Amino acid sequence: MRLLLAEDEKELSRALQAILNHSGYAVDAVYNGQEAVEQAGKNAYDAMIFDIMMPVMDGITALKTLREQADYTPVLLLTAKAEVDDRITGLDAGADDYLTKPFAMGELLARIRSMTRRNDTYTQKKLTVGSVILDTSEQSLSCENSIRLANKEVKLAELFMNHAGIAISTEEILDKIWNNDGNGKAVWMYVCFLNSKLQSINADITISGEENGSFTLYVVGESA
Repeated sequence: MRLLLAEDEKELSRALQAILNHSGYAVDAVYNGQEAVEQAGKNAYDAMIFDIMMPVMDGITALKTLREQADYTPVLLLTAKAEVDDRITGLDAGADDYLTKPFAMGELLARIRSMTRRNDTYTQKKLTVGSVILDTSEQSLSCENSIRLANKEVKLAELFMNHAGIAISTEEILDKIWNNDGNGKAVWMYVCFLNSKLQSINADITISGEENGSFTLYVVGESA
């Protein structure tokens, strides 16, 4: 799993990275809220950890910005403040969980596991990118007309539509959808199937990429 860590205390950030890496997570570290927003726009993450008090842009503002951009990746907020009002502010901004410093690393790891489990079982019923609507409950894509999708096609479409404009590697797709029980050829085949179905409904979105490389969903007419 891949995490984004935004913590301006560099010694704490390095310590968290070491423990998270040891626990099997890949971690991208940034040191302010603006960098967190920019990094989240470039990569697909399984969860994000934001300190609230950061320079340039604080964690609450960064979180609000991502939610306004329809990025619903689970976010855990870290803060030295324990007041109820601060917790309410963070949760109202769209946080999935809240941890007060100082904290035990075991609790942080447990919170991350809980967030990512919830994210695995939660699926938005409808997603829209461009003029295309993905209805996960009906397993259908619609634009000028509608078409049914196979189960893996639904999961693939949901992954791309949740991260439109972000390059997603074959390895990430295998991890998130095939649980690493697959290969690049299978991913390429399903991407081709999905693109074919998008074309059949005259969709204004498409997926670009190469076999065993990275893939990006974008709205036709916008830069890939």
